[in-house]
Amino acid sequence: MCRSIRTLHNLVPPATEEEMRAAALQYVRKVAGVARPSQANAAAFDEAVEVVADATRRLVERLVTSAPPKTREAEQARARERWQRRNSRAGG
Repeated sequence: MCRSIRTLHNLVPPATEEEMRAAALQYVRKVAGVARPSQANAAAFDEAVEVVADATRRLVERLVTSAPPKTREAEQARARERWQRRNSRAGG
């Protein structure tokens, strides 16, 4: 999975529209293989971002869990820990 895309389900406070659109943008960039589309592809790229963002929103709204909600701070700490483990193995 793209490391730039963050978990959006079961967060306190809930994921924002901005976070969902950012995740959609990262996904479309990854699939398209470009960070910025050419003018010829801009409309298709923008439409894909909106469709993926809408699907993301619907998915996050419909998911259910019995797990306790996560905080962004705890998720960031876990991500930092994973990053440090990856870097210590690569340098080691």
